[in-house]
Amino acid sequence: MSSNAARVAGRHFLQIPGPTPVPDRILRAMDMPTIDHRGPEFQKLGRRVLDGMKTIFKTANPVIIYPASGTGAWEAALVNVLSPGDKVLMFETGHFATLWKNMAIKLGLVPEFIASDWRIGADAAQIEARLLEDKNHEIKAVCVVHNETSTGCISRIDEVRKAIDAAGHPALYLVDTISSLASIDYRHDEWGVDVTVSGSQKGLMLPPGLSFNALSPKALAAAKASKSPKLFWSWEEMLPHNERGFFPYTPGTNLLYGLAEAIDMLHEEGLENVFARHDRHAEATRRAVRAWGLEVLCREPKYYSSSLTAVLMPEGHDADGFREKTLAHFDMSLGTGLTKLAGKVFRIGHLGDTNDLTILGALSGVEMGLSIAGVPHRKGGVQAALDYLAESAASPLRAAAE
Repeated sequence: MSSNAARVAGRHFLQIPGPTPVPDRILRAMDMPTIDHRGPEFQKLGRRVLDGMKTIFKTANPVIIYPASGTGAWEAALVNVLSPGDKVLMFETGHFATLWKNMAIKLGLVPEFIASDWRIGADAAQIEARLLEDKNHEIKAVCVVHNETSTGCISRIDEVRKAIDAAGHPALYLVDTISSLASIDYRHDEWGVDVTVSGSQKGLMLPPGLSFNALSPKALAAAKASKSPKLFWSWEEMLPHNERGFFPYTPGTNLLYGLAEAIDMLHEEGLENVFARHDRHAEATRRAVRAWGLEVLCREPKYYSSSLTAVLMPEGHDADGFREKTLAHFDMSLGTGLTKLAGKVFRIGHLGDTNDLTILGALSGVEMGLSIAGVPHRKGGVQAALDYLAESAASPLRAAAE
């Protein structure tokens, strides 16, 4: 079969903040015949992934797995613990927090949105102040995005938990970890989260198609009183089947093979090592951005993301034009600016199965792309990142060999 398109040598650099490149090990694990999802072989796989995901969320409580995108997990979180007319408190961290708020409206909930300029994470003090005002406890849930994929800002989930407790408020605590799970330290049980939402295509290194709800006993109790219509998303439908390693409807069998492999890979590296690796790559990227004379969108270090970095373009220069030239010349995809940030930022993803040389290759493509696109900048960003990575290298390969 012939084609007029010229072949591009080498691998494509997928440096968006998800979906992330899928490692060969996971691709090979998924390359299996589909099996009977009611049979004993599948039951072993079901139990393996359902138990394994508890270790990734750091919870002793149930984790639900849906054949869906992260958006489905958002909806599942809302409809299982809330009823139409319930008030929810949300914080405007960016595009995805806004989408979750819009979903709440369409589901008949009444969200209250604490406004922000998209350059910080959720402010725990503002959340505490609002909950203190809610003397009648009309607010039934607080919803926070852990890592706002549109901005490169994290929210301090432990601080928000302390704020809810300090206000003495009984609201449920719902957290989106779609672009942070298995990339940034997260502790479902320790931080007192009631429902944690996530997806397969970011730190878990899988293709899109699986999503998750990690639960708490408080969430399970709230689900018994929920009056929101649900069937596909119903925990009540899921949990009796999950207890036996099965699902009430056809699951994403081959994606679950990949998930089992991903869980093994994360534990082979060690979750703390995974988080430290992401921290190093994020810091290397920020050093490159500063050396170029450009500005990181996230304005406060306490909110820096280790999954991605959003970079502000100089006034009068279009981020999408730069991204198009970088793709055309270097076969590298960078994240676009979303809604309020369209054309104003580009996003460098540094999450998933990534090593030092991958990040340096990506930053080299950015630096060359800035030149080709005529974006004002200083040289030396790649060198700044290289120096930092060399200085901070933990020598894991030597340690393993010894």
